Amino acid sequence: MAAAAPPPPPTPAPEPAMILPEKAPVGHPLFTRIRLATVSDVPHIHKLIHQMAIFERLTHLFSATESSLSSTLFSPSSHPFHSFTIFLLETSSNPFTPSPFDSNPFYTPSLKVLNLDLPIHDPERETFKCQHDDDVCVAGFVLFFPNYSSFLGKPGFYVEDLFVRECYRRKGLGRMLLSAVAKQAVKMGYGRVEWVVLDWNANAIRFYEEMGAKVLQEWKICRLTGEALQAYGGSD
Repeated sequence: MAAAAPPPPPTPAPEPAMILPEKAPVGHPLFTRIRLATVSDVPHIHKLIHQMAIFERLTHLFSATESSLSSTLFSPSSHPFHSFTIFLLETSSNPFTPSPFDSNPFYTPSLKVLNLDLPIHDPERETFKCQHDDDVCVAGFVLFFPNYSSFLGKPGFYVEDLFVRECYRRKGLGRMLLSAVAKQAVKMGYGRVEWVVLDWNANAIRFYEEMGAKVLQEWKICRLTGEALQAYGGSD
């Protein structure tokens, strides 16, 4: 009977450089934070709204100034979620460090890490860089305020603006912003979140439908503005 073959020699241990740390990031990590905007964010908010007007082909209707945004969005009498509210979306290539935003009594910032296949090239990074941290820049925002449903007998939120800068799109950031509004509505016992979408924006319509939103075809927006609105200023 032939003798058993000797066991194979042990596999040499990999060199230290070959060993990956247990929690090595996959791809290119993008650190995100959603927080309440403050009056100091108005310059960035103004630029974002202007970019949104360009995207929606409505620059002829854009007349907002930093001054008008400051006085109306952040007046002393306004309180988050009970008046005009803005969630700001910030991104960083490094984890966010503790900041005064963490102790905001109205909203604790929401943090999330996205692992992307490719790094993001942001040609406007210097323009949207945050004053409180050079590594942080503003990527988008959502502006919303309370409304009311008499059918439900409950308040809700109306989303006036939802915008993500071009280089950050198609990465789930718009969904994160809208989800933050929906979570706040649930937390406050509100009955719904609603918004409008331009009929030519097929990508946005598909995105909203995939989130479970109903796009109401039978409703039309009625609006009084400009001279038509001013005509009622002196009427009896």
